Amino acid sequence: MAGPSEPPGLQMVRAYRFPAAWATLLAVLALGLTIDLSAKHWTFKNVADRPVELDRQAIIANPHSNPIPHHAGRHLLGAGLLDLRLVINRGAVFGVGNNRRVFFIAFTLAALGAGLLVFARWTAHRDHLAHVAIGLILAGGIGNLYDRIRFAIVRDFLHMLPGHKLPFGWSWPGGSHEMFPWVFNTADVMLLVGMGSLMLHINRVEKRRKLAEESIQKNPGAASKSV
Repeated sequence: MAGPSEPPGLQMVRAYRFPAAWATLLAVLALGLTIDLSAKHWTFKNVADRPVELDRQAIIANPHSNPIPHHAGRHLLGAGLLDLRLVINRGAVFGVGNNRRVFFIAFTLAALGAGLLVFARWTAHRDHLAHVAIGLILAGGIGNLYDRIRFAIVRDFLHMLPGHKLPFGWSWPGGSHEMFPWVFNTADVMLLVGMGSLMLHINRVEKRRKLAEESIQKNPGAASKSV
């Protein structure tokens, strides 16, 4: 019987039964998580004039506290492209939903479980792009989950297009005139890249499925032989 990741008429070997699929998933997860936590640690130690120490209890006790000193930041990809700037984020990706830490911890745990379920039940052993995508999503989710549990916030440090303003005097709903006012981190990048790659995989699967269905409609005898 065909599975959700294979066109009709082709037998699917589910990924959880195939060691190479697990190896891809876990390798991407381990590498992504290492990159994320290392980048957060380095930036919070070196970007400001002094290392920034985060006190979890103090942050929980005062939800409006900000332990990060004023700092100029550092250019990462040249002036005006990407800067390193330290920010503590009490919300989700790009600061959405401030001070809802418990909700985001529960949501992240549920999302991680869903990611593993998708890997096990809805990907085939040859769906390498999907396995890389899910590995990136898991790495990004666990990286930010670690921050929420360890520090009660998420450490952000990437500021894209600093200093660039919206045209025609426009502003975002919060009042900012910056073209990209949000500060994010490597975990956010992995989450977005992973979700985008997974959508690309789903699109490819649907195209293969439609082609297989058209082929079966043109040649019904071939389909009966494959069952």
